[in-house]
Parts: sequence; C-alpha cells; structure tokens
Amino acid sequence: MASLGCHPLSVITAVTVQDTVGVDDFMVMEADWVNDQARFLLEDIPVAAFKIGMLGSVENVAVVAQLLADYPDIPVVLDPVLASGGGNELADEDLASALRDMLIPQVSILTPNTIEARRLASNDPDEDEELSLEQCATRLLALGCQHLLITGTHDNTREVVNTLYGHGGMQGSKVIRADRWERLPHSYHGSGCTLASAIA
Repeated sequence: MASLGCHPLSVITAVTVQDTVGVDDFMVMEADWVNDQARFLLEDIPVAAFKIGMLGSVENVAVVAQLLADYPDIPVVLDPVLASGGGNELADEDLASALRDMLIPQVSILTPNTIEARRLASNDPDEDEELSLEQCATRLLALGCQHLLITGTHDNTREVVNTLYGHGGMQGSKVIRADRWERLPHSYHGSGCTLASAIA
C-alpha cells in the first residue's frame, strides 16, 4: 500500500503464528477491541478505503459490518480469508455465513480465490467442487457486492487467471476483464492479501 502512495492504518483482528508458507495458529481479538481500534483511528484520520482480511470470529464480522454501515461512502475491499495459503482453516461455516449475510452486501469489490469463491457461493460443502466460477459469480454478486474478482492462484493450471465480474448478462453476472500470467514455480503465501491491499 505504501508503495502505491497510501498510508495504511492497521486494525488488529487476530494475532497469527505464521511463516512464509502458511498460518500455524491464531488468536482472535475481542470484538470490543476491534471496534475501539477502528473508531479511534476513524475519528482521527480521514480514510479513503477499507481493506478487510481475516476477521477470525462472527463477533468481529458483526462489528466490522456496523462500522461499514456507519461509513457508507467509503469503498470496501474484502479479501475473505477462509484458509491459509498452506490450507489451514481460518474460518468455520458460521463465520462464512456471517460474511455472506453481513459483509458481502456492503462490499465494493470481493476478492476470493477459486476455493473461497466456491465455499462462499455454496451452502452445501458437497456442492463446492461442482460449481463453475460463473455460477459462483452469479451467486456472490446476488448477495449484494458491486464487483467480484476471483483469483486463480490456487488452481492447478499453467497460467494464473484473475477474472473480474460485474452485474449484468443473462446469468446475472458478466466478465469485465480476465488477466493471465504464467504461473511461477513454488507456492506463495500472502499473494491474495497483497492484491487486495493494492486494489484498496
């Protein structure tokens, strides 16, 4: 964010035990602390955009949803962190449901990877693998977010394809653009967070 001319302000929602490969464990901050951190900063400094990552609990989702409702003119980028790059679960189904119900309707752009998009678009874990990305886009946009960027970093493909969807088209969603890059070797922990921060 700083490299793009922004001055980031952090609100800590969870403390993690992690390295360059993934997250090993985490401790969630109490919702009152999350609320107090955010409101203290918002009363002090003008904020141009919100970038939301790992929230850790339904209570934190509720606090952030109320903050967004209190500042409806500020654009919101939501990176719905449901699992670490190494595959460790960081959100249970209650938290995923809270994201669907409380946060996604207030979001300017949602930036899930393909795994997160399928999980958020489905209420049935057995259905996740069967959903196409187009079906995911239609369902997620119907929840109320303005735009959806599904990233291809977790796919087993030669190229990484990031696809930006908006409202419209026969299915209720349309592809605005698709960007492709040759996949680099190895695995990179934190690429989704970096991308969402850059968008913000």
